[in-house]
This record gives sequence, C-alpha cells and structure tokens, in this order.
Amino acid sequence: MLSVRRKIRIETERMSLRPPMHSDFRVWAALRRESLEFLSPWEPAWARDHLTRRSFTNRVYWANRSISNGTAVPLFLIRREDQVLLGAITLDNIRRGPSQAATLGYWVGQCHARQGFMREAIRASVHYAFQTLDLSRIEAACLPENAASRGVLEACGFKYEGVAQSYLQINGRWRNHVLYANLRNDRRGKTDTG
Repeated sequence: MLSVRRKIRIETERMSLRPPMHSDFRVWAALRRESLEFLSPWEPAWARDHLTRRSFTNRVYWANRSISNGTAVPLFLIRREDQVLLGAITLDNIRRGPSQAATLGYWVGQCHARQGFMREAIRASVHYAFQTLDLSRIEAACLPENAASRGVLEACGFKYEGVAQSYLQINGRWRNHVLYANLRNDRRGKTDTG
C-alpha cells in the first residue's frame, strides 16, 4: 500500500490525475488568478499569500506528506493532449478503522468548466478510493445554490444526505452546505426481493 501512496497517477479518458509538483506553480497561479471571480462564490476566502510561490511550495509539501501518511490524495487534473492544468481534486480527511471514509473536494478553472472534465475526474477518483484505497464512503459538500456542483455529484453516483448548518466559511460568512455521499456498496433505496 505504501508504494501505491507514493506514486499516484490516475489515467482517465482525457486526463492524467497526479500530485502537484513545484514546476506547476506558474500555470496553477495563472489559472487560479484567471478564475478568481468564478471560484470565489464557492470557496473559502483566499489568504493574502494564496497565489505566492511560497504558499504553493507549502501546498506541494503538504500534498507529498499527506500522500505518504495516507491522510489525503491531492491531485491536479492534467489534460493529456496538451499537458494543460484544468483544476484539482482531493480525497481529504481519509479515515481508517471502522469508517473507511474520505471527503472529496474539487475545483476547475473557469475556461475548462462545463466540458465534463470534473465528472471524469470525480468518477476516476471515487473508483481509485474504492478499489485501491479500499474506502467504503466518499463524502462531499457544496453550497445549496451551487447547481453545477450538485449536478456533477449526482451524475457521479453521489446521493443527497442532508444539510450541515454553518459548515464552512465562504467569503467570510458561515454557510450551510448540502451533504452528499457515494458508498462502495450502496443499498440506499433498494429492497431485498428474495
């Protein structure tokens, strides 16, 4: 299992999902900067140094430590045909023991939105979580009015579970979030017939 954690690369139809590298800084910062207005309604407020090289370096170190420790799998979405960075997806807060669960978070640059990339990345990440990491439950949360995020989660097999009050600070305000989950052996809504 340790070797799997160290060399993570997930291939999808159009993308390679891999951990961030120091050499990604310029393209990451440019994509985040260009997508600020698109992303800011849905994300926690960015720290003043969010787009600095130092902050990105810390992000890369955190990603490597998290993968090695088995606590998170942060991945960049790289379009295979031209090696363009599209966004990121993270299986975070990986819990072992009786829960075998993780939390899914993701973002895509504005210029790459609504092209099916995130749906492809979520499906591949969930498959990886269930088949390689042997997790049983993947959780995700988004703002109730984020129709695009809700739609992509539902299209990827996530089911609505409820509302978490004051779940995260978004743009400086505590906001309620809708909760979704994808279960490896999902029996919700099914009945035994025999």
